[in-house]
Amino acid sequence: MANETKVLLVDDDPNIAQLVSLYLEREGFDVEIADRGDTALKMFRATAPNLLLLDVMLPGMDGWQVCREVRKISNIPVIMLTAKDETFDKVLGLELGADDYIVKPFETKELVARIKAVLRRYQTAETPGKELVFPGLTINISHYTVTLMGREVEMPPKELELLYFLASHPGNVFTREQLLEQVWGYDYFGDSRTVDVHVKRLREKLAEGEAFGWGIRTVWGVGYKFEIK
Repeated sequence: MANETKVLLVDDDPNIAQLVSLYLEREGFDVEIADRGDTALKMFRATAPNLLLLDVMLPGMDGWQVCREVRKISNIPVIMLTAKDETFDKVLGLELGADDYIVKPFETKELVARIKAVLRRYQTAETPGKELVFPGLTINISHYTVTLMGREVEMPPKELELLYFLASHPGNVFTREQLLEQVWGYDYFGDSRTVDVHVKRLREKLAEGEAFGWGIRTVWGVGYKFEIK
């Protein structure tokens, strides 16, 4: 991994922060550490890291709030670190725009593998010229923008990536497991309900698309597809 890859590590446990930082630096990452949520947000704006490793339970501002604020200004990869292993917490983090979720205690090798996988997916998505156009709808994966009837629609990166993937294969039906693998990555150990949550939010945001004959359809007992009539 190139040395210019900057990681902002946010954790109020100095032992974990130091251990993770040393391991990542050995792997070639440039690591900066913050121990408070509000401090992390200031550092993020000042240093423009390539990836954010973000603990959930933080003083000053919790990880959910930090993730929400970061997503207003950037689509860089965010991996949440937490001692909680509840489905609700995972779904909440992903809804707020996190790219992955790793539960403490974790193996440093697994963490590095997750980081590299998320960065690979992000860099692939950043390849120029990836734009899909349908009646009333434009999806640009290069700039992470969705325009509906001339108005830009706000959505977290994973919602946009799910929409882009489905719309890239109109008419093809994908199971929840296939969508988790394609959008979140084969190394994401998530709950398939994550897909349902994201599809529900996409439908709410793109409801006007019904008038144009396209939309995300449920194929009962199988999964979802992007349909064009």
